[in-house]
Amino acid sequence: MPKNDANKPVHEVRYGSVKVVIWKNQTANGSMHNVTVARIYKDGDEWKESSGFGRDDVLVLATALEDAFKWIHAQKAT
Repeated sequence: MPKNDANKPVHEVRYGSVKVVIWKNQTANGSMHNVTVARIYKDGDEWKESSGFGRDDVLVLATALEDAFKWIHAQKAT
């Protein structure tokens, strides 16, 4: 893998302002996937991310995480 691809996510699930990013890491035991979650928002003209989620974000986050889970397991099946 070229060095510039090392920091790129392999997949992203997004519902509105909620996103789950999937990363692939090579380990001694083979490849593994990790996820990061964020809520994106605009502060003036600048886009920012937060790791905090409001009440209305929780179910959306759960849905995005379920989709990420399914995507990761589909990769292992191929």
